[in-house]
Parts: sequence; structure tokens; C-alpha cells
Amino acid sequence: MTTPQRTIGSGFGARSTVDDVLSGIDLSGRTAIVTGGYSGLGLETTRALAGAGARVVVPARRRSVAEEAVGGIEGVETDDMDLSDLESVRGFAERFLASGRTVDMVIDSAGIMACPETRVGPGWEAQFATNHLGHFALVNRLWPAIVRGGARVVAVSSGAHGAGMRWDDVQFERGYDRWQAYGQAKAANVLFAVQLDVLGRDAGVRAFAVHPGSILTPLQRHLAKADMVGAGWIDEGGNLADPTFKTPGQGAATQVWAAVSPQLVGMGGVYCEDCDVAEPAVEGVEGGVHSHATDLGEAARLWALSAGLTGVDAFAAVSR
Repeated sequence: MTTPQRTIGSGFGARSTVDDVLSGIDLSGRTAIVTGGYSGLGLETTRALAGAGARVVVPARRRSVAEEAVGGIEGVETDDMDLSDLESVRGFAERFLASGRTVDMVIDSAGIMACPETRVGPGWEAQFATNHLGHFALVNRLWPAIVRGGARVVAVSSGAHGAGMRWDDVQFERGYDRWQAYGQAKAANVLFAVQLDVLGRDAGVRAFAVHPGSILTPLQRHLAKADMVGAGWIDEGGNLADPTFKTPGQGAATQVWAAVSPQLVGMGGVYCEDCDVAEPAVEGVEGGVHSHATDLGEAARLWALSAGLTGVDAFAAVSR
């Protein structure tokens, strides 16, 4: 059944924290994989899930940095993985599957934003490759463990998803714009969750996309101070100037809520924000999800494209 894209009255909101959404929830015996789980919102997510009893696996491009960041958190382990390198993704997935463990939650929190034009792999645009294709390959390769756990998969998107897919030039080979490329990657995150939910729901796997809100984290590493001052995010002293920005604990709350909340049992394939299912976007009004990002035809089209590019599709036999 398709879940309606409308609020469910969760009782949480923009200022809810990871502690709020995990109150009374025991994750003992459950395993989570959190990409980017050693920095920014990912680190807050790792701390929160581990604090509730989960075993958290953090695959990292910079493993030594990850080990230092999560070293004091009980119940967390790291491994090597670079989302922009599909062989690295394959290696991590194979090591995890060889352990015989199941997965109860996958939170695709890693990402890059507004970077200079960068090409990875066979010449792919780096934001699309890292934010979407790497996670697409990871989830498909981990599918045996995901389906055994009846897992939830959470794709971390952004309000920037309104840019949509550039179907005639997905790799931005004809004129690179760092913000349009970021917006496309974030739209892809939503479409991925929509199609994964369609394909996985009969096996008990549900998927969600989330917008965490605006938060100052290392995600802004490619932005000059002048850019952020000009946007009104910070002042000349580097202090937060926008009162709508969230703390990291508030920013991570929606992805944690989507991964664990009993309020979402039997639901999936929707875009969430402020710890609730979001309403459709309305022109001129902040928030909500744009219709192109939840379109079933667009989602199936992106899945087929991604499977062709990565050579991975856990549902290929089913699809035929």
C-alpha cells in the first residue's frame, strides 16, 4: 500500500531532539549501519542509536578519523568504505555479509554539498555518485542482510531536492552548477527511497527519505565564509545568525525517528521532515516535498538508470 504524503501528527516537531524521539525505545540486539556516522548529523545519529542499545557499524572513507570520533562510544565499530568507489562499497558489503549478521536499520547519512566540479569513477559527477549511486550500490549489495532483518532504510535528502533530476545530462557534462548538482543528488535520494519501498515492502523492508533541516555541520566545508554570511547563516564573527537553524541533535532527530519510530510501522516510501511525514510542497511556502521527487515513474526510471550505471540490482530477477 502506498503511504499518503501527509502528516501523521507524531507529536514531535522541528525542535525535537534525538533523545526525544528515542524516549522509551530499547534497541538492544539491533544492528544499524550509518554512513557518515562519524561526523555531523551522522555522528549524532551514531551516538543516539548506540545509547539506546543498538550495535552501530560506521563504514568510513577516513577510517582513522572515524575511529577517533566514535572511539569512546560503546557498541560502535568502524570499517573501510568510500561511497565514490564502487569496489570499496563492494568490499565493505562482502565483509559485512560474511559476518552473518542481519541489518535492522540503514541510515544513508553521508554526503557532500556544493563541491567544485569533481569527477569520480568512470567520470561521474561527484555529488550524484557519492550521495546517490554509492548508497544505491550499498543497499543493493547488503540486501540479503537487510531483508533478513526486515530493515528500515533511511535516505537523508534535503529541501534542495526541488531542483529535480537533469535527465538529459545527469552527470553535468554540459555546464556544471554545484547547487543544481546538489539538488539533483538530493532529489535522487528521495526517488531512491520511493522505489526501494515499492520493491521491498512485500519482504518487510520499508524505506523513507528525510530532510533534517538546516544545521551547521562539516557538510558546509566547500562553502566560503562569505557565502554563508551572504546567505544569512552566520555573522562576520562566524556565529550562527539564522534562528531557524537546528542544533545537530535536532537535525539528526528526523532520521533517527524514521529509522526506529513505532509510529511508522506499516508505512514507507514517504519524505519526512521535522520528525513527521511531510506535506506536499506548496509554491511560496517553506518545506514539504515536491511532486517530482515522489513520482513513481520517475523513481522507477532512476532505479533503472542507477542499476545500469552501477551494475548492481538486488531485484533484477524480480523485476523481470
